[in-house]
Amino acid sequence: MSDWKKEILTVNGFKVEADYKESTTNKLFLPLLKKMDEVQKEKGRRILIFLAAPPAVGKSTLAEYLQELSKRQEDIQEIQALGLDGFHYHSDYIATHDTVVDGVRVPMKKVKGCPETFDLEKLKKKLDGIIWEDILWPIYDRNLHDVVEDAVKVKKDIILLEGNWLLLKDEGWRDLKEKCDYSILITTEEEKLKERLIVRKMRGGLNREEAEQFYEQSDSKNVTRVLYNSQKADFTIKMREDNDYEKED
Repeated sequence: MSDWKKEILTVNGFKVEADYKESTTNKLFLPLLKKMDEVQKEKGRRILIFLAAPPAVGKSTLAEYLQELSKRQEDIQEIQALGLDGFHYHSDYIATHDTVVDGVRVPMKKVKGCPETFDLEKLKKKLDGIIWEDILWPIYDRNLHDVVEDAVKVKKDIILLEGNWLLLKDEGWRDLKEKCDYSILITTEEEKLKERLIVRKMRGGLNREEAEQFYEQSDSKNVTRVLYNSQKADFTIKMREDNDYEKED
């Protein structure tokens, strides 16, 4: 009998099939949820957990799985999963503005997804209020390819926020870590993500050549930036070659 179990999850508004090993759930994910529960009880208030990872490691899907898993446990609290992508600048802004990446001025639309295409100040203001208030949270709608403001109400006592840049060492971004109560980082081999990201762009409508070009211009740099320029997390997970996860010592 296979150890892999299929889950049907809603990720960014789409139904997604995801496979997780039951043994990994028992050895890694459930203990991680229990740790979150313990931190919340120690703090005695709402807590904020960061889940940072490079593109295409399945962090959004994993965050939704952890949220669903928490609902099934009687001995721990439910968590609420939120995403960072609602803090992209709106698409009309991105379409008409440039930004500076690695000292070079480029159109934002060519590098959408990199830290410079996010509204960092807006994010910081939201995080300043999230611990004490049931604020409204923006999402990135994959059908509209744009941000929808005030789409989700923050209401649970354990908030799991996932995103690429939450532990980034860059100026401005590195201050975010002070706002979280516990941090998780997912790592993997850089080459493993290349084909995943190319296929993702092709599913979005690009042909192979266009998808490979976007990978070289944007996605590959984002992967490298997360893997080699993130702050140390409280807990690190590695995605293995078989797409399973394990704790990294």
